Amino acid sequence: MAILPQRHPSLNHARIAPPTRIHSSATAPPRPRRPNPSPITLDPAPAPRPPLPNDPTLRSNWSHRTWLASGCTTVLISLSKSIEAAAASHTYLEPILAALLGYVLADLGSGVYHWGIDNYGGAETPVFGAQIDAFQGHHRWPWTITRRQSANNLHALARAVAFTVTPINIICGDATALAFVAACSGFIMFSQQSHAWAHMTKSKLPPVVAALQDAGVLVSRTQHAAHHRAPYNNNYCIVSGVWNEVLDGSKFFEIMEMVIFFRFGVRPRSWAEPNAGWTEEDEDEPEATSLLS
Repeated sequence: MAILPQRHPSLNHARIAPPTRIHSSATAPPRPRRPNPSPITLDPAPAPRPPLPNDPTLRSNWSHRTWLASGCTTVLISLSKSIEAAAASHTYLEPILAALLGYVLADLGSGVYHWGIDNYGGAETPVFGAQIDAFQGHHRWPWTITRRQSANNLHALARAVAFTVTPINIICGDATALAFVAACSGFIMFSQQSHAWAHMTKSKLPPVVAALQDAGVLVSRTQHAAHHRAPYNNNYCIVSGVWNEVLDGSKFFEIMEMVIFFRFGVRPRSWAEPNAGWTEEDEDEPEATSLLS
């Protein structure tokens, strides 16, 4: 006979009490607040100042003079080879017409280049950064170009002419082509000089320069002054200025700006409201007397 295990009577009616929650009335000590750091203030960048009359940046050095001499020599070689070839072939009309074409296209080239560096890029732009920065300063202090010595003003373009025209002189012997190259490169190289003359009053110009301005051969002060007035988007050409009316009347540069904006999303500076970098400041310093070197 099997014996069944008996249940303990106290376990049959025992109830297991739910666990008791223990509440603590103690509160955690507040965390110490960190002191608010004092705001960092940055000193504003000093406002750019115009060059002084005897500022070294306006003076020519031997490097500037060497490059200007190299550019002039290169142009003279082109011209002399053209004259020699024309005399040998008894061909004179074509080289003369080519030289006139070079002169006219130099004015167009000066306008396109001037428009580009006025509106795009900055001081950090490769190759052209220094000229872009210089032209932005020129808009604020245009009278400084009349204080800049000639070799200082022309050496950058003279260097470009020397590197570009020298190979042409070596490989080309055609009178017409060389006449075009000599005239176009020569007027481009000296475009900054005609630009400087356009900022000088007629009483301070050499008589021959004043006569050339009056004849329309060189850009005049009156014509170029429009470029330095709002909206700063016209009269870019600085050799003779003959292309200014054509380019401005046809909205050529405005069309180019729209094309660049829709293709690359880059806005030209002329679309922005004129700021301190574009607003001309009056000349306060006495005018320098030595401009040629």
